[in-house]
Amino acid sequence: MTLDAKTEPTKDLTANTAGVMVVVVGPSGAGKDTLMNLAARHFAGRPDIHFVRRVITRDGDAGNEDHKSVSDADFDAMERADDFAVSWHAHGLKYGIPADVEDELVRGHLVVANGSRSVLDRFQAAFPRLKVINVTARRDVLAERLMARGRESREDVLKRLDRGSLTVRGSCDVTDIDNSGTLEEAGGVIIAELEALIRR
Repeated sequence: MTLDAKTEPTKDLTANTAGVMVVVVGPSGAGKDTLMNLAARHFAGRPDIHFVRRVITRDGDAGNEDHKSVSDADFDAMERADDFAVSWHAHGLKYGIPADVEDELVRGHLVVANGSRSVLDRFQAAFPRLKVINVTARRDVLAERLMARGRESREDVLKRLDRGSLTVRGSCDVTDIDNSGTLEEAGGVIIAELEALIRR
C-alpha cells in the first residue's frame, strides 16, 4: 500500500498493557477481509477477543469491512483529539484504529485489527505485544481475484503484482497464512492461530 505524504503521530499505548494486539495485513485479493469476517463470526460473543471497527473516510457501504464512516473534517478532528491509537492515510483515504482498544488490552484480551504492511512500524510503536498475521495467496490466484473485480485491466493487475511484495519486512512476530485454497482451509488456520494467542 502506498502511503500519502502525510501521516499522523501514533499514540503510545505501551503502559500497563497485558493483552495482545493482532494486526491482519495482506495484498489486495488475498482475502484478509473475508477471513477476518469469518473469524469474527466464529468468536462472536466471546468476551476475551475484540475485533476492531476501524474509522475510515469512505462510504459506510463501500468495501467488505464493517467500519465507521466519517468525513475528512471529522477524521482530522479525531486525530487532533488523540482518538486514535494508530492512524494513516493511503490512496486518498484515512484510516484510524480507535484509542479505546487500550481498554481491551489492559484487561488482557486479544484485539484484532485490519492493518497495512506499510505502517507496521506505527503498530509496533503503539503496542508492546504485537502479532502480525500476513494473509497471502499465490500470484496467479491474486491476479484472478483482482481481475474478477473488473476495476483494472489484466496488464494493470500484473504490473501491480510485480511491484508488490507478499512478505512482511522488519522485526515483527509474523504468521503467514496462504489463502490460495478454500476459505474453510484458511479460515481454520486463522481461527486456530487466534485461539492459541488467547491462551498465551
